[in-house]
Amino acid sequence: MPRRLDWQRDGPGWPHHERSRFVLASGLHWHTQWFDGPGADAPCALLLHGTGASTHSWRSLAPLLARRCRVLTLDLPGHAFTGRPPGGMGAPQLSLPGMARAVHGLLKALGCTPALVVGHSAGAAIGIRMCLDGLIKPRLVVGINAALLPPAGLAGPLFAPAAKLLAAAPWVPRLFAWRAHEPAVLQRLLQGTGSVLDADTAALYRQLVGCPEHAAGALGMMANWDLQTFARDLPRLRVPLLLLAAAQDRTVPPAQAHEVLARLSPAAQARVIALPGLGHLAHEEQPGLVASHILSALGEPAAAACA
Repeated sequence: MPRRLDWQRDGPGWPHHERSRFVLASGLHWHTQWFDGPGADAPCALLLHGTGASTHSWRSLAPLLARRCRVLTLDLPGHAFTGRPPGGMGAPQLSLPGMARAVHGLLKALGCTPALVVGHSAGAAIGIRMCLDGLIKPRLVVGINAALLPPAGLAGPLFAPAAKLLAAAPWVPRLFAWRAHEPAVLQRLLQGTGSVLDADTAALYRQLVGCPEHAAGALGMMANWDLQTFARDLPRLRVPLLLLAAAQDRTVPPAQAHEVLARLSPAAQARVIALPGLGHLAHEEQPGLVASHILSALGEPAAAACA
């Protein structure tokens, strides 16, 4: 079991590896992928994956959006082929505001001003945090099963401290990766999302979760996020927001999207679209459907996305 992904060894088999570029920005060595789109004047779309995922999760959706946009995907700090921040689990780039600033530094290095931000799960929180902090002002933010509120009930106040305790133990990521590398354990993890994935997709997740460095990056992200403060800031959002909520999502309850909607100012022009029959990884299950909703909300012809 390799401790980390290695581009020389693992890169040639990675989805869209020919589009990969490595960029130094915000003190990190980033793995990015560019989809050129219809031309230099096309709007730029930024795609932000969720906790524990990587650029691979956009492998089917990104080319569909690239028919109308120039698309940038990336591995978040500590995930897949992007390096972990210096400073260990307490690194500022692992907090939600810190991660937003780090991604903004990458955008500046690449000269990308996104007109569209699409975030899955925790990735949606990063995109919204960037808007709240005045780092970007896109025409639209789309959250796919967006994780924007603290866990409900007693788990909420206990979640971050528990994650910090686990993150502080260096053996935890190795144990998690060792267990998750077993096919039956991975199958239960994926079934827990409510999504039905093909064998190729499951194999990519198995490759990721079987690496302790990737597991440590995901755990460090969870340990450093303060969703209580973020939830209090949500009413300040002034960027149009579309929330796609999958009915079978077992990770982020679809009702959370409507709770977020109730917290937002009318200036956010927020709305929710339900995705029947899909789970937490809806964009990997039905990328054509998700692309059509995104392009329609952006004001672009949606029919081409499903062709």
